[in-house]
Amino acid sequence: MKKKRIAFKTLGCRLNQYETDSLVTDFVNGGYDIVGFDEDADAYIINTCTVTNMSDHKSRQTISQAYRRNPGAVLVVTGCMANHHKEKLEKNGRITYTVENERKGSIFHLLDSHFKGEIIHPEELVHDRFNFGAAEKSFHSRSLIKIQDGCNNFCTFCIVPFVRGRAVSRPYRDIEKNIREVAGFGYKEVVLTGVNIGRYEHEGLNFEGLIEKILNIPGEFRVRISSIEPEGFGDRLFDMFSHPRLTPHLHLCLQSGSDKILLKMKRQYTVGEFTSMVYKIRSIIPDFNFTTDIIVGFPGETEEDFRETCHIADETGFSHIHTFKYSVRKGTRAEHMPDHIPEKVKNERSAVIRAIAGKHKQAYRSSFIGKEQMVLVEKIDGKDFAGGYGEHYIPVRFRADDDTAIREFRKVMITGWDTGPDGLLRGTVVH
Repeated sequence: MKKKRIAFKTLGCRLNQYETDSLVTDFVNGGYDIVGFDEDADAYIINTCTVTNMSDHKSRQTISQAYRRNPGAVLVVTGCMANHHKEKLEKNGRITYTVENERKGSIFHLLDSHFKGEIIHPEELVHDRFNFGAAEKSFHSRSLIKIQDGCNNFCTFCIVPFVRGRAVSRPYRDIEKNIREVAGFGYKEVVLTGVNIGRYEHEGLNFEGLIEKILNIPGEFRVRISSIEPEGFGDRLFDMFSHPRLTPHLHLCLQSGSDKILLKMKRQYTVGEFTSMVYKIRSIIPDFNFTTDIIVGFPGETEEDFRETCHIADETGFSHIHTFKYSVRKGTRAEHMPDHIPEKVKNERSAVIRAIAGKHKQAYRSSFIGKEQMVLVEKIDGKDFAGGYGEHYIPVRFRADDDTAIREFRKVMITGWDTGPDGLLRGTVVH
């Protein structure tokens, strides 16, 4: 019998990516073929995002693309949009199944049953946010490890607590088992991910204690911390960055450089507390890489507030800034705040932040010319060049040798800028 073909599309955060990777493994182990999303398939699984209006737009576009590609295929929509717009999606005659985040881990059971003639309603699936196996077959060269889900902060602009639920942490024994399994699959880097991972707490073990235990798991792999809020940890974590297995990079979410705006956002820190973290870590590792998120055009953001954000972005020297224009999310407190900012102003402010970010990205990456990076090989172009990320999370391209392989480390001397358009550094392998 011809194998059924399954196509995936993942939008949004690394947590979605982790969950998709686990589902891919389920289907491969179940005897299905995984094909590209632009190919003809028997089922399309779309793991959606709803964090902004643009995210919703992209999710809707992707659903339409899958239906046009094969109107007769099974179409499964999951992820945060499935929680946020569940009723609307269930009324969409093109969608076969709408599966909420809490039941996403059982999508293989849902589809496998479907193809065997047994129709199951998504509400009957197991309700468990950690119901995901270790991802052996993945779209990524690094292994994402889910340690936490949900958030209790309820920032005034954010829809995530409504679509991901309240904060819950994964037991350490399950995290350890997951890491040991993926290390056995050959992964050399694990990326810890969740919604608000700094608030990890399970049976008395907090985030810093968790990192300490993970660093002591035997195996040849390094550890990277995914996007994190500047809260819930302190000096104990900073000191751990001296450990050779913990990569010197944090995506530390700033959102605004104005204390007035942070207060309106209901963030859990001040600008001073944020910059204090940066300075403390850089006192230990001067070339530590900080990247961040910034929202421009939050309701009531004045020119002075925006100048304060620009000042902090300039002073901190983030090597990358993910810039968001504030987007109204129905049901959040910010939706009803006065003084919403015109779109034209948001666009202008976004351009200013992007210019600051570009300047510091260039300066930060240039500082590594003449230095070595331990690069995890993520792709090989033909037989000539390989590319990947160094421990500082800078992208490097270098000439491959006969032994170069995906998921392996290569020590690379950075020699300059690559000639391509992607802002990569160029290097040579150090033997």
